[in-house]
Amino acid sequence: MGVVTLEGIVEQGQIKLTSNVLLPEQTRVYVVVPDMQIKQTVHVHSPRLANPKQAADFEMEVVESSPDAGL
Repeated sequence: MGVVTLEGIVEQGQIKLTSNVLLPEQTRVYVVVPDMQIKQTVHVHSPRLANPKQAADFEMEVVESSPDAGL
């Protein structure tokens, strides 16, 4: 198995090859981007329960009170 280098450009988020090469479906490719610096981004993940079965322990209970409560 050899290695072939193909040039392409990104258009609307997709890589378009500049040559008329048709790659078979499921071909594994590697993308090398020369002379470009990638900006660091921050990912904030939603908290997850260690044990999803405990989700019922965190259900919200709504209690309505009358306007004259405590008088």
